[in-house]
Amino acid sequence: MKRITIIFLLTLSIGFSSCDILQQIVDDAGGGTGLTDSEIIAGLKEALIEGTVSSVKVLNATDGYFKDNAVKILLPPEANVIVENIQKVPGIGQKTIDDLVFKINRAAEDAALEAKPIFIDAVKSMTIQDGMTILKGSNTAATNYLKSKTYNKLVSKFAPKINTSLNKKLVGNVSAGSAWTKTTSLYNKVAPIIGKPKVTTDLGAYVTKKALNGLFLKVGEEEKKIRANPYAYVSEIIKKVFGYAKKNF
Repeated sequence: MKRITIIFLLTLSIGFSSCDILQQIVDDAGGGTGLTDSEIIAGLKEALIEGTVSSVKVLNATDGYFKDNAVKILLPPEANVIVENIQKVPGIGQKTIDDLVFKINRAAEDAALEAKPIFIDAVKSMTIQDGMTILKGSNTAATNYLKSKTYNKLVSKFAPKINTSLNKKLVGNVSAGSAWTKTTSLYNKVAPIIGKPKVTTDLGAYVTKKALNGLFLKVGEEEKKIRANPYAYVSEIIKKVFGYAKKNF
């Protein structure tokens, strides 16, 4: 009521002489959205938490990475040479490669849960300026914001967890890390003989990057769902904020 009174008095004082000035007053009073600052931030934070928690839960589940072709982690491109020459390397067969891919994805699934607190901390630090940019942005504006705020921290925190997971005996009492070392070691002994380059990829760094790419892909998908149909969600603030954005931007 106070905001409406102020705008009304200012309107009388300028005698409706400038629509531009009046529009600026309205915009300054409500960010040009018809929503309060606190509503915008609350809606965006709740939507981001909803999307990130859902994404982490999906990927942290058994087969979260492994059975989803959009995020499944395959061997590093440098390892293609092993697959291509597999029949030339004693001790390595297609089953060895398949098991290794399986173990790598299990490691990513095991580590995915570690992203949750980092995401939530980033969401809590969101400002109203961030909120307005996100609200008026693309279908993945919130995801892009989150990635810009968390990626480096996720790498530094996620990598040790990935490496720990890679060294866990998750499948058949054999870890992905030891399987990778055994496979590349066997291949590298033969590589000079068959005239091929050795494979020296840092598996931990590779899996960390691919796991995070998959994670942000899923967060982006969740954001698109919220923007496309905010009324499908239980939260009233998500409905209000994203419902407004859907109609006006």
